[in-house]
Amino acid sequence: MTGKVVNLRTKRKQVLRDENRKAADQNALEFGLPKPLKDLQKAQNSKAARVLDGHKRDG
Repeated sequence: MTGKVVNLRTKRKQVLRDENRKAADQNALEFGLPKPLKDLQKAQNSKAARVLDGHKRDG
Protein backbone atom coordinates (compact mmCIF):
# COMPACT_ATOMS: atom_id res chain seq x y z
CA MET A 1 0.00 0.00 0.00
CA THR A 2 2.05 2.91 -1.28
CA GLY A 3 -0.81 5.31 -2.09
CA LYS A 4 -0.74 8.94 -1.10
CA VAL A 5 -2.41 9.77 2.22
CA VAL A 6 -5.27 12.22 1.75
CA ASN A 7 -6.80 14.31 4.50
CA LEU A 8 -10.54 13.94 3.90
CA ARG A 9 -11.43 17.16 5.71
CA THR A 10 -9.06 19.16 3.50
CA LYS A 11 -10.35 17.42 0.38
CA ARG A 12 -13.97 18.16 1.35
CA LYS A 13 -13.15 21.84 1.93
CA GLN A 14 -11.35 22.04 -1.42
CA VAL A 15 -14.36 20.56 -3.23
CA LEU A 16 -16.64 23.06 -1.47
CA ARG A 17 -14.34 25.95 -2.47
CA ASP A 18 -14.36 24.78 -6.09
CA GLU A 19 -18.16 24.60 -6.13
CA ASN A 20 -18.44 28.08 -4.62
CA ARG A 21 -15.97 29.46 -7.16
CA LYS A 22 -17.95 27.90 -10.01
CA ALA A 23 -21.18 29.46 -8.68
CA ALA A 24 -19.47 32.84 -8.32
CA ASP A 25 -18.21 32.69 -11.91
CA GLN A 26 -21.71 31.86 -13.12
CA ASN A 27 -23.16 34.80 -11.17
CA ALA A 28 -20.50 37.12 -12.58
CA LEU A 29 -21.52 36.12 -16.09
CA GLU A 30 -25.20 36.47 -15.28
CA PHE A 31 -25.16 39.81 -13.50
CA GLY A 32 -22.19 41.51 -15.18
CA LEU A 33 -20.29 44.47 -13.76
CA PRO A 34 -20.91 46.02 -10.34
CA LYS A 35 -23.02 49.16 -10.29
CA PRO A 36 -20.13 51.58 -9.57
CA LEU A 37 -18.24 50.29 -12.61
CA LYS A 38 -21.37 50.54 -14.75
CA ASP A 39 -21.87 54.15 -13.61
CA LEU A 40 -18.23 54.98 -14.32
CA GLN A 41 -18.39 53.49 -17.80
CA LYS A 42 -21.65 55.33 -18.52
CA ALA A 43 -20.10 58.65 -17.40
CA GLN A 44 -17.00 58.07 -19.52
CA ASN A 45 -19.10 57.28 -22.58
CA SER A 46 -21.27 60.36 -22.15
CA LYS A 47 -18.21 62.58 -21.66
CA ALA A 48 -16.58 61.14 -24.79
CA ALA A 49 -19.79 61.82 -26.74
CA ARG A 50 -19.91 65.44 -25.47
CA VAL A 51 -16.26 66.01 -26.40
CA LEU A 52 -16.83 64.53 -29.84
CA ASP A 53 -19.94 66.66 -30.36
CA GLY A 54 -18.00 69.73 -29.25
CA HIS A 55 -15.43 69.15 -31.98
CA LYS A 56 -17.94 68.85 -34.81
CA ARG A 57 -17.92 71.55 -37.39
CA ASP A 58 -21.11 73.41 -38.28
CA GLY A 59 -22.20 73.51 -41.84
